[in-house]
Amino acid sequence: HGRPTAHLALREAVRDHPQPALAARSLAMLAGDLLMSMAGQLFVTSGLPAAYLGRARPLWAALARELIAGECLEILHTGSAAPDTAISLKVVRYKTAKYTVEQPLLIGALLGGAGERLRAGCSAYGLPLGEAFQLRDDLLGLFGDPALTGKDGSDDVRGHRPTALLAETWRLAGEEDRERLRTLLAAGAGTDKDTGTDTADTGTGTGTADADAVRDVMRRLKAPDRIEAMITARVEQALHALDELDLPGPAAAALNRLAHSAAVRRS
Repeated sequence: HGRPTAHLALREAVRDHPQPALAARSLAMLAGDLLMSMAGQLFVTSGLPAAYLGRARPLWAALARELIAGECLEILHTGSAAPDTAISLKVVRYKTAKYTVEQPLLIGALLGGAGERLRAGCSAYGLPLGEAFQLRDDLLGLFGDPALTGKDGSDDVRGHRPTALLAETWRLAGEEDRERLRTLLAAGAGTDKDTGTDTADTGTGTGTADADAVRDVMRRLKAPDRIEAMITARVEQALHALDELDLPGPAAAALNRLAHSAAVRRS
């Protein structure tokens, strides 16, 4: 947070390349491939008995597949002419909820020898909590304090990302507001921060102004309130699933803290 992403940080390494932006982006993708490989290596060389690792290895593979599926869904629906909440929540489930909460819990449970009931409880807790985490992230992306989040508050508008926040705004909007959103999102997408042509950070370009205007529409239609309600409902669902598990005190307390910290945060 607050630091250049890999494809920007690596430009210094290829500043003499004929196409430094493209070269840096390619290097960043290769760095991601390398890190995935290294993570797998750390997993299989963790020192745990082979029988324990064998229980969890299929879930490790599923985690990677589902993360990539979620990222692909986001790319395919970015810039959609008619944002859809169901599609946005599907992106959330695969891109974040499974990868960030559900599958790590299931891997830990399997490594510890958990039975079927406990694993089902991990999913019933982890999926709604992971969705709540991403929904909070979407709100912070547009309405959070950049000094705390480390993110440019106009990124989601510039990228025209298929967030549930945007989809709910679209669902609540009448034709006049939808036309305004089309215009604002098209203008935001016309600025490309990666190539250095966007001046949103200095306040002189269209990115910041477009994001402010989109925020105004969202507030007027009370779309952020809808997302807050979705977050609350999912946290309550996760905590109810946790209550059903009859876990040891320290484990239940840790998962309770996780649920509240994931949903109630400023960064």
